[in-house]
Amino acid sequence: MGASASGSSAPAGHWRQELQRQLAGLPEPRRRALRSFEPADAAAALRTSAAAPLLDLASNDYLGLSRHPALVAAAQAAAASEGVGAGASRLVSGSRPVHAALETALARWLGRERVLLFPSGFQANLAAVAALADRHSLVLADRLIHQSLLSGVRASGARLQRFGHNDLAGLDRRLQTAREEQPNQRLLVLSESLFSMEGTSPDVAALAALCAGHGAALLLDEAHALGVLGQGGRGLGHGLHGEGGQPEIALISGTFGKAFGSGGAFLAGDNLVMEWLLQFSGPFRYTTALAPPLAAGALTALQLIQAEPRGPALLQRAERWRTALAAAGWPRPPGVGPILPLLVGDDRLALALQQRLEAAGLLSVAIRPPTVPEGTARLRLVLRHDLPAGTLERLLAALGDPPCR
Repeated sequence: MGASASGSSAPAGHWRQELQRQLAGLPEPRRRALRSFEPADAAAALRTSAAAPLLDLASNDYLGLSRHPALVAAAQAAAASEGVGAGASRLVSGSRPVHAALETALARWLGRERVLLFPSGFQANLAAVAALADRHSLVLADRLIHQSLLSGVRASGARLQRFGHNDLAGLDRRLQTAREEQPNQRLLVLSESLFSMEGTSPDVAALAALCAGHGAALLLDEAHALGVLGQGGRGLGHGLHGEGGQPEIALISGTFGKAFGSGGAFLAGDNLVMEWLLQFSGPFRYTTALAPPLAAGALTALQLIQAEPRGPALLQRAERWRTALAAAGWPRPPGVGPILPLLVGDDRLALALQQRLEAAGLLSVAIRPPTVPEGTARLRLVLRHDLPAGTLERLLAALGDPPCR
């Protein structure tokens, strides 16, 4: 009588036992815990309960816009006039004038034909992969792409191949082989313009030209670059056109929760791809529309970025930080953007370094596998436009001597 009607002999609660087994096998240095922070009075500062404020070197609020008075006022006005939430999907009754205004302004700024908004970057990337690949496709992805893009590949049913991080020669060989084996197969390449844990960027112009040469669609995630990198903060994929003036990048993915200081995300592309998304995309169709206050905040952020680009000054500061860290004996963080990873390798060492900085009033989070490859635990330092003068000196004093390698 212990077997179920289907004939299974699995004991009741077997799924609970499996979850318990997996949790028990998780090493202590890999365990995560939620911590609540609230803004402190000073710019770029956070606090936990009654503890002393911590200078924020961890978040992606690169331009310091999340508490900008203009963004706060725009979000408050939208909440007062339109409500906190949209209440329905865009295809039901959730579309608001602010959505259309933001999409139009973004499309014009990025030089793309059309933009569609999504409540999160994860959803946007799921939708983007589904638009450009199916179970008959081959997807070639940078080895370090974001989890959302990998989830999109799995959901699409496409076959996946990984190429070395920013290794365009390796990608070229894989594309050539794929074309020779199946000349008519749909090919999709996935990469990012600024990798969030590495701080590195590919040669986007060369990447786009390579994909165009092999007839492969390119999906470029610009989440961490927009507002900071490229002409006017438009990202590294801006202005790349092939023969006939067509953009070489099929879709650009971007978010508002980073340099824009708000929340939500978008996809930008030509009319054909965007119309397909409108008609067929589940992640777009079956989700409540982006909250009007977030859309209003993002639109205001875009206007501020256009009126007063803050990216160049931030990049100059990032160069000074990289030079100073290297002079102090640390491995020079790669890249040119505001993400500066300090590689230490060992999980416990990264956690100890995080605690040392917190004791000095600085917040930077230890990043450990599986977020990064095994043996590459690191402290992820993030520069912000609103960090006070003297922050670099405080950081160097708190870090002390680099660990023996």
